[in-house]
Amino acid sequence: MDGALAYLVAAVVVLIVVVLVIVVRTRRRAAVRPTGVPPAAGPAHDGAHRLAPGDRVRIGKREYVVSGTIRLVEGDWSWVQHLLDDASGTPHRLSVEGDGGPELELVLWTAEPGATVTPGAPTIDLGGLRYTWAETGQARYTATGETGLPQAGTMRYHDYQSGGNARLSFEAYGEEGWRVARGDLLDPADLAIRPTDDGR
Repeated sequence: MDGALAYLVAAVVVLIVVVLVIVVRTRRRAAVRPTGVPPAAGPAHDGAHRLAPGDRVRIGKREYVVSGTIRLVEGDWSWVQHLLDDASGTPHRLSVEGDGGPELELVLWTAEPGATVTPGAPTIDLGGLRYTWAETGQARYTATGETGLPQAGTMRYHDYQSGGNARLSFEAYGEEGWRVARGDLLDPADLAIRPTDDGR
């Protein structure tokens, strides 16, 4: 009887842990929108997911051209990264997560090719900020435009946060080494989109 009771208690504990993990991950990433459901209203909501190479994006006072798009899927979650070019020559990207409204998360990332930090530690210091680990995972991707990547493959990532808006990411596509980037969480109102094809 004691053995059966211990087994039952252990099973309940495992079930609770699994449910908690699912709830936390669901809140961290917005679920994929069902096919055919339109995005929410608003300039960023309407176009951020559907940006394509050649489209122009204004963030604050700076304008970028989309050079490529990487679409990622991890389980039931998906997100998009648009590679951005501007006059500075520094690689930027815009990550788009969520379906709109308060769930939409836009982050402008700037590459840190000279960074010597590596992921894995609970906290990382870079550029005067201390970043705390947020999540780790692996996703499948498809790439279009000028990304420098195969059309499809896998990507590993480690994400860190500092304060409310600062982000730090490590990404490795296929067998390549870590790409380091620092990010800033954007207000969707700061994003304006000019598609190359207004009919798309």
